[in-house]
Amino acid sequence: MNLYVSTVILALPLLISCQNPIRHWTLLPNILVVDVDGRVGQQALSCLELLEEDMRGDNRSQEIFWRRNGKEQAQRGNSFLVQLEESTGGGNYTCHSKNGSLLNHTVVLIQKDTDAKVLISNPKFHCSWIWDSSRVGKVAFIKAQRSSDNGDAHCSVDTQERWLCSTGQSNFSCSVSESGDGISCLEGNYCPYAEENQQIHISVYVKSEQFLLENYSKGFYLSEIVKPDKVRIGKVNATAIEWSYPSSWSSPYSYFPLTFDIIQLRGRCHNCDNPCTQSKTLKTSTVHSAAICQFEVKRRAKAVCVRAKDAFCNSQWSEWSHIRRKNKTSKERNKQQA
Repeated sequence: MNLYVSTVILALPLLISCQNPIRHWTLLPNILVVDVDGRVGQQALSCLELLEEDMRGDNRSQEIFWRRNGKEQAQRGNSFLVQLEESTGGGNYTCHSKNGSLLNHTVVLIQKDTDAKVLISNPKFHCSWIWDSSRVGKVAFIKAQRSSDNGDAHCSVDTQERWLCSTGQSNFSCSVSESGDGISCLEGNYCPYAEENQQIHISVYVKSEQFLLENYSKGFYLSEIVKPDKVRIGKVNATAIEWSYPSSWSSPYSYFPLTFDIIQLRGRCHNCDNPCTQSKTLKTSTVHSAAICQFEVKRRAKAVCVRAKDAFCNSQWSEWSHIRRKNKTSKERNKQQA
């Protein structure tokens, strides 16, 4: 979709109220969102914000013609009525002078009155979603702020497609993933040593190829979505295993301790996520300060699984780290005894 911004006379169209839309509002300059409830209706656009009364009865008004997504429409004049039915009517509307010169343009996005959610996936404040193949969309707007912030966040996008949201109390920067199915955000003034009292609220507006706009929103605490990376098991001997904190975890570890969960697998059990019935968690250890952690392993254990989570929050466990132990064969034991 091409936006003809270089020759636009006016940045904002004149909006005329109508009955069907629940409401209409400006998402970004020249992008109008129309909230609908599924009934038939109309939304009026105006080409030039010249005095409408001065153009009534003037032949110049009838020389203005309109296009929707590049296709010329039958309606003529400074005003254009967008026909709304169910979720249709969205598009790129351009108005032109008699000789074809572009006068103005408005992208109309349709938003139905539905509820939606965003799933938070990891501690890097990354939000992602999965679209059906017939509903692939593109991020049109991002809004992020703390619930304690006074007033609404002011959000803008730069030439690198990085979104910046600021309220005076907080500021966030967000970027869309290359695949277009997720965003990553960073809170500029976040302090990991301070108690987190207010939730983050994030809204993602996604535009489809049919010019439909959907809003996905979520409120959460960073502490709720923290998920450590895998622990690193670096040493194993006959009686003990040793592992260290993930390199990505905040330090000092005495201030940001992890709780470690250890499973010892026996016999033919090798799956950490679904251990056999005869396997059981033998010990759960909480480590507050040591970067290197050791755990005594039972002689019959064939494999050991270790995972970690924040010791102070009821957040997610890390993925399992798994290592198999090589017990000495009878031949090796006999050689050692000899």
